[in-house]
Amino acid sequence: MLWYCVTGDPRKSILAWRSGFASDFGQSRDRTAFMTRFKVPVFLKSFLPEHRQSLPLSVFGLAAVFLAVTLLFSLHRYFTFYASYDQGIFNQMFWNGIHGDLFQSSLSSVLSGAVVHDNQIPTVDYHRLGQHFDPVMLLWHPFYALFPSPATLVVLQLGLITAAGLVLYALARCYLQPAIATMITAAYYGSVTIIGPSFSNFNDLCQIPLYVFTLLLAMEKRWWWLFWIMAGLTLLIRQDTGVVLFGVGSYLALSRRHPKAGIALCIASFGYILLATNVFMPMFSKDISQRFMIERFGQFADSDEASTLQILWGIISNPSRLLGHLFGSLPRVLLYLLAQTLSLLFVPLASGVAWAIAGFPLLQLWLQQGQSALSIEIRYAVTLVPGLFYGAILWWSQHEHRFKSGVKRLWIGGIVLAITIACLKSPHKVFYFVLPDSYQPWVHVSLTRQWEHAGHIRSLIHQVPPEAPVTATTYIVPHVSGRREVLRMPFLQVLNDDQQVVEAEYLLADLWQLQQYQVAFKAERQQIKAFVPLIDQLITQNRYGIQGLEDGVILLRKGISSPPELLQSWNELHQSYQPLLSSTTS
Repeated sequence: MLWYCVTGDPRKSILAWRSGFASDFGQSRDRTAFMTRFKVPVFLKSFLPEHRQSLPLSVFGLAAVFLAVTLLFSLHRYFTFYASYDQGIFNQMFWNGIHGDLFQSSLSSVLSGAVVHDNQIPTVDYHRLGQHFDPVMLLWHPFYALFPSPATLVVLQLGLITAAGLVLYALARCYLQPAIATMITAAYYGSVTIIGPSFSNFNDLCQIPLYVFTLLLAMEKRWWWLFWIMAGLTLLIRQDTGVVLFGVGSYLALSRRHPKAGIALCIASFGYILLATNVFMPMFSKDISQRFMIERFGQFADSDEASTLQILWGIISNPSRLLGHLFGSLPRVLLYLLAQTLSLLFVPLASGVAWAIAGFPLLQLWLQQGQSALSIEIRYAVTLVPGLFYGAILWWSQHEHRFKSGVKRLWIGGIVLAITIACLKSPHKVFYFVLPDSYQPWVHVSLTRQWEHAGHIRSLIHQVPPEAPVTATTYIVPHVSGRREVLRMPFLQVLNDDQQVVEAEYLLADLWQLQQYQVAFKAERQQIKAFVPLIDQLITQNRYGIQGLEDGVILLRKGISSPPELLQSWNELHQSYQPLLSSTTS
């Protein structure tokens, strides 16, 4: 019926139903057979159809512009202290990994259930695999070892996302003429879903587009060895990325293209999710059941802890609760899909293949509680990208005659609009110096003022020895995370490798940044109300002394006396915060 709505031809509707989406990809077997008759001497060239063994300059240009622009602003975001906590977590995990302590992070420990719920002290040997099971990160340790820095992770993330666009073009060329394939690639680089997460802190899900596009390309080429390698790597990205593969497997099975491979992929992906969340992750901590399942799917749980099996049973056994949740968030889901498909001119919404593949990761996000799951600018949005773009490719393969000058202009307009929306949202504060973070009340930091402030922070960081235990405020954490013992304020104590509780030797707090944002944001207001009294108490009790104070950034060191001039400067700064500290506004 979907095809009847799109084409007006009932015969196509019947054919698609009987052959399992056959009208979307009916030419695939013939084209694949044609391609496999040729021997290509260079492996990388074999990713393209035989009649076009090189990527056009226009595609390379799109990739180069995307990489250059996103790299410029992402690195600027990092070096001006707007990268935040997750960047520090991953950097510390990689730093520990190249020093022999794989997947360990004291910063991850701060977020663990043992610390958050049981009030235990963070540990340096906490394995973050208990929070997110992402062993595929081992692939990138050698690259990080060459350039051990949080900035390296910025380059890595954008390199993976950019490379995925090139593979997407090769995938599109299996079906489409160069002009449409290039537009598909431009839609990828101009998608709100890609631009937003590209500016985020480093995250494991940035690998999904590259791995799944390669998997789909391998399927088209019938390179099954590569198909299953990509399937394995995709599963290892995170404990829940099997949902994306389950969609691919469902499509292959329902369409009868490769039913055996599809069924095997569904079994493998679903089985791996259950195995990772119920066997592997609990070996490291209780966080999957104690924190993450409850925080995301707690509305389907009947207790304070729940496994994935218990959440699944809670969903199945209470249909009314399920329907209430789905219908309650339906308006947000519809807006989310419009944003996801804007750069593709909403074509995936008319593609059965797109629904078959992207429907399962969409349902996973739809079932979650909270606002972040359906936020178009954060990492979860990329889980829908492979299905939506592959569905668009197959739709256009049956409607190439509709690609006329008027449609092309409209499509370009959609891409431009998507880019504009993405930029106006200033994802992850990447354009903080252009767009205010709040209009009412007004919160805006100019470029020159932030550069000046960043210089003061950097001068204080240089006074901290590279291996000294340190605790810091959120935006400083990534810059001091390349060490064994690092915490986020207000935490001061950590359990070290000798199983002894030690205090951070240094405390570094950017109170100026909190002061700028507290007028509009509750989190910053609460932090400054907690941190200023804490710092003052540590100084008054002579547990820490002031080693540096510049532009509202304070550096404390354990066991030293505060110089009189710095102590006087702190007292004056402390007095300036009194109206805020005495305010009853939370």
